[in-house]
Amino acid sequence: MSPARLPGRFVVLEGIDGAGTTTQAAALTAALKERGYRVLTTCEPSDGPIGSLIRQALVGRLGLPGRRGPLSAGTLALLFAADRVDHLEAEVLPALRRGEVVICDRYLLSSLAYQGASLPMGWVEQANARAVAPDLTLFVEVAVKTASKRRSLRGGEPELFDADVKQRRIARQYLAAIRRRARKERIVRVDGSKPVEEVTRRSLEEILRLLPRPR
Repeated sequence: MSPARLPGRFVVLEGIDGAGTTTQAAALTAALKERGYRVLTTCEPSDGPIGSLIRQALVGRLGLPGRRGPLSAGTLALLFAADRVDHLEAEVLPALRRGEVVICDRYLLSSLAYQGASLPMGWVEQANARAVAPDLTLFVEVAVKTASKRRSLRGGEPELFDADVKQRRIARQYLAAIRRRARKERIVRVDGSKPVEEVTRRSLEEILRLLPRPR
């Protein structure tokens, strides 16, 4: 399924934890609004009911019955897929129908990288068969060490995938997922080790190629 026939444009930011996707989502939103575009900034997990469950699971507040451990990779993959359908119906597709630019911090590629590190990637992809393809995915690429330092500086509760050994595997899975999806959607790798402003400038160049002049 593709949003190509809708008047808006769907842009996704991806990367390992600490890559700077949230920072870039805010910076790109501001830059696009300055140029006169209408923008919806959103993220996954979403703020909906299933997204809230996922957020609890990621910080260890929700797990198997009887405190027998965290939710399985399969359960998480299905929760992410269900949240994605809700997110599309509640936020993304309505904004695209209104002709807005949607900037989404994480989407399908995250599921293929994170849950695909433990499950067959084809199975994860099939679970997300109803996910529309973005017009553009920007993969903000940083070294695992760099991302780890950034995560330690931002603080907050530790999450399920924070360990560097997991992030290294996820980084490899991202590259495998990019190769897998390259024929189905436009994915651009951006050097996230550069200064924030330079990453924004490079990303904005790619986004503006998609967009007509604002009215």
